[in-house]
Amino acid sequence: MSTIVPPAAPPAPRPATEPRFDQLRVLLRSPTFVAGVLIVGWWIVCAIAGQWIVRIDPYASDPLNSLTPPDGTHWFGTDQLGRDVFSRVIVGARDILTIAPLATLLGTVAGTALGLIVGYFEGWVDNVVGRAIDAVLALPLVIVALLALAAVGASNFTVILVIGITFTPITARTVRAAVFAERHLDYVAAAQLRGERAPYIMFAEILPNVLPPIIVEATVRLGYAIFAVATLSFLGFGIQPPSADWGLALSESYTLMAGGAWWTVVFAAGAIASLVVGVNLIADSVQGVLDR
Repeated sequence: MSTIVPPAAPPAPRPATEPRFDQLRVLLRSPTFVAGVLIVGWWIVCAIAGQWIVRIDPYASDPLNSLTPPDGTHWFGTDQLGRDVFSRVIVGARDILTIAPLATLLGTVAGTALGLIVGYFEGWVDNVVGRAIDAVLALPLVIVALLALAAVGASNFTVILVIGITFTPITARTVRAAVFAERHLDYVAAAQLRGERAPYIMFAEILPNVLPPIIVEATVRLGYAIFAVATLSFLGFGIQPPSADWGLALSESYTLMAGGAWWTVVFAAGAIASLVVGVNLIADSVQGVLDR
């Protein structure tokens, strides 16, 4: 007589958080992500503890030693006022790594809220606000920022505000597209049948499901924000003297390259480039993992 073998029990469901840990492990094993973290991490350390890293006061001028080439005392040389370029490059990370992340945060939060509203309500709301977003995006963002800063005046706060506002419609467009893909799914209809209000559905139901593109957008915007802060400072509408900001250093010294003082420009430009590259490496790695 044959024995009836009971069916095997179904495997236990995986915890909902496990895929997140899998994604984190993939990121930590990515050379691109690790390289980006090391670059950005170094500049964060400089921004936080730069005054303890440098040996020479970055704001102390020494006219007798102006435009000194790199040597054992001044590793990156000195600028036209005799200030130590190495010290100014290290300390100069502070302003740009304060303004750019805050501007990115402002643009991401405001753009996410706007994109959720437009994507959820659709109809005339999407037609009106969506067309306004398209109109704003048709304008060069740097020109918009310059006009705004010329009108309200340049300061760290206004730079954060202006860059954040200019990034808002870009983020809103990304979130709007993601919400459109979620708007008519069953879990949204179930929440509506339960009588949930629109703000709850948007921020508690839909938002967690559109976080991946928001995270990618935020990391990409951070790289653009760093470049925007440096550009505005270079044009004289961003961070003001006597800051050691990298863009301001380029604005003050780029004419000296014609006389052979290349070190006054190369190291500050290299700092901007390395930070933007580091952020972009992180953004590319995060996007690659989330796209899976």
